[in-house]
Amino acid sequence: MKLETINKARYRKHLNYVIGACVVALTAGSLGIAQCLIALFPDSDGSHFHWNLTGVTLTSVTIGVVLLKVKHHAFMYEVAYVWDLKQALNKITRKMAKLKKAAEQGNADAMLAIQFSYTGSKQLWELDDNTITMEDLVMWQAQLDVLTTRYNIELDITHFQSHLLKQF
Repeated sequence: MKLETINKARYRKHLNYVIGACVVALTAGSLGIAQCLIALFPDSDGSHFHWNLTGVTLTSVTIGVVLLKVKHHAFMYEVAYVWDLKQALNKITRKMAKLKKAAEQGNADAMLAIQFSYTGSKQLWELDDNTITMEDLVMWQAQLDVLTTRYNIELDITHFQSHLLKQF
């Protein structure tokens, strides 16, 4: 994955539309399906939990399928980019302990993955106005910079590929 410049205002606007549409679809779909099932298959006990659960499940699956199908539409570009970025960062985060250990031993691929994580996290946190941990990120970046200087390694995050993580 390559990091790209994202228009924050456009991202937030489109994300809010997507979230709103999902909430409306989930509410209407769940209630509609549940009510149809209750009308078709009434329960003498008056408990319709399983029909309500079925409505929520079917609607959630439908929303997921629709989101996957429209992911590549121009309107979804920023939202899909952030979605993909979060997935890439999660893959790195799950291996961060091993990456840091390898980086301390001079592994350039580990340092590259960590640099990508820090740069991507900074972008993500700025897009989501989550600046609480930025001070920690600056500290972590300084620690990585010490390692790159010690091992004389130059990091170019444009060379990061997720397959690099397989070795850790």
